[in-house]
Amino acid sequence: MIDKISWLDNLPYVQIVISVLIPFAIVFTQWMAKKLILNISLVKHVPHERGYQVYRYFKSLIVVVWLVVLLVVWGIDYQALLVVASSVLAVIGVALVAQWSILSNITASIIVFFTLPAKNGDEIEILDGPNTVKGRIQEINFFNVLLKDDKGNLIAFPNNLILQKAVRKTDFQPPEVPKPSRRSLLKQRLSKSQE
Repeated sequence: MIDKISWLDNLPYVQIVISVLIPFAIVFTQWMAKKLILNISLVKHVPHERGYQVYRYFKSLIVVVWLVVLLVVWGIDYQALLVVASSVLAVIGVALVAQWSILSNITASIIVFFTLPAKNGDEIEILDGPNTVKGRIQEINFFNVLLKDDKGNLIAFPNNLILQKAVRKTDFQPPEVPKPSRRSLLKQRLSKSQE
């Protein structure tokens, strides 16, 4: 009987436990990323669907990172893994050389999500010398910002160019300064009269 279960001694328990825990770690990490990204989109008044676009990008990235961790835990030679990964990236890079603008627009869309001080419905002006563009933001997606000008024309402006140009928010409303209460006004008057 003992001979029949002796094969259990050879099992890599740590790797098995970590392998069982990694799917939970993936779900937890994705949940945290979703909360963080959607909270940022709420604070910045970015449309909910735009937050989900950015979240889907990070969701894929999280899965890839945890799969690499899993491979390292199981003892896959990480040097060989790096060689394979760099070979795959080189092939993808060669295939996408003609499409570099697609990659730069996707990367720029993530940066625009976190840094652009405007949201859907805001009127902006993209300052580019004689090619200045002015319009109301209709949508911000992975590749461009859609603007509607005064004549009703839709203008698609690439995200990577948004990062390179000065952007002026033309319908900027300064925050309202709250009116002082009657009590604070009376205190001010009393303090002035005592001086």
